[in-house]
Amino acid sequence: MFKPKKSVILAAILAGLVSMGNFSEVSAAPTVSATSTTMKNCSISDLTNDTRVFTVDKAIQTKFVTFRNRYGIDVAGHLYLPKNFNPNKKYAAIVVSGAFGAVKEQHSGLYAQEFAKAGFVSVAFDPSFTGESGGNVRNVASPDIFTEDFSAAIDFVGSLAYVDREKLGAMGICGLSGPAVTAAINDVRIKAVAVSAMYDMVDSIRNHYQGDYYTPQQRETVKKYLADMRWQEVDAGKTIPGYHEVPLDKNGNAIHMTDKLLPDNLPAGADSVTKEFVHYYIGRAWHERSINSAMAWSSTTPYGFFNFPFDMHVEELSPRPIMLITGDKAHSKYHSDNLYAQAKSPKEIIVVKGATHTDLYDQLDKIPFDRLNKFFKDNLK
Repeated sequence: MFKPKKSVILAAILAGLVSMGNFSEVSAAPTVSATSTTMKNCSISDLTNDTRVFTVDKAIQTKFVTFRNRYGIDVAGHLYLPKNFNPNKKYAAIVVSGAFGAVKEQHSGLYAQEFAKAGFVSVAFDPSFTGESGGNVRNVASPDIFTEDFSAAIDFVGSLAYVDREKLGAMGICGLSGPAVTAAINDVRIKAVAVSAMYDMVDSIRNHYQGDYYTPQQRETVKKYLADMRWQEVDAGKTIPGYHEVPLDKNGNAIHMTDKLLPDNLPAGADSVTKEFVHYYIGRAWHERSINSAMAWSSTTPYGFFNFPFDMHVEELSPRPIMLITGDKAHSKYHSDNLYAQAKSPKEIIVVKGATHTDLYDQLDKIPFDRLNKFFKDNLK
């Protein structure tokens, strides 16, 4: 069944969009060797199979990279080098990931490319178990390991000979905003953190979408469903696809999804949020490795999110700064509002007039890159 209790639930299930922007292609820059790093468990190579779904600026050199997190999982990413890259200089760097179920070839790559155009070294990466990143089990999410992936990305960029270790920032988009902020709270190497179209996936998975929170009884129903799905995976010897945010039907029973997350065609009467995600993931930004485009999460994914709250102790981030970007028409705006209220100064929230949640994934006329770049330039110096 595609439509859960409320179709807007899909907003929490998803995290991404890319509507091409108006890049003008320029002549390719001379190839520069960019493999100098002190990190042992990593690799840097030419990007030979380019499947990015946004318009690529050929003046920005891009490399395929892998680096290992502290759990021994190899994380895959794209390294973006600034225009007129000089390996003898020291650059500030930003690591980027998101959204939940998206891949680096989608909107995180677009953000990373924009950062490189502004003069930063940047890395867009696939979280563990997804995309081209490692992990024997596929399409399972872990709030703890996703948080660690940000610190592992910091390990990597900080090992590059042309990056200044004192000038490192992190950027989370939608469902990877929580891991980005949570990583920054404890990893003081991250000097500034920003989030765009934030979704707190712990709140969303454990509590459901705002206005449709689980009752205690409903949450117990979901727990029983997860226990059953876990036994099914034990008996099958493999993961079984399902919703990571479990909807309930009108009779209060958990709904199990056995196909991919999104349908190829919109159902009749689909709400505006569902339309946005389908138009993005199934339409202009379809990517074969994107969970949201072509697959589904493991049905037992919610386990970790029931017990691992994001953003705890966010007050400890201060005096390092945080910037939040949301839209006045974004259904997810309350996540940004809640975090902004909890954080201490220095903090800034930008509410983009007329912007929906998905506008902030790729609409270059609405994403305030000028203010975002200024935020990182002011705080990574």
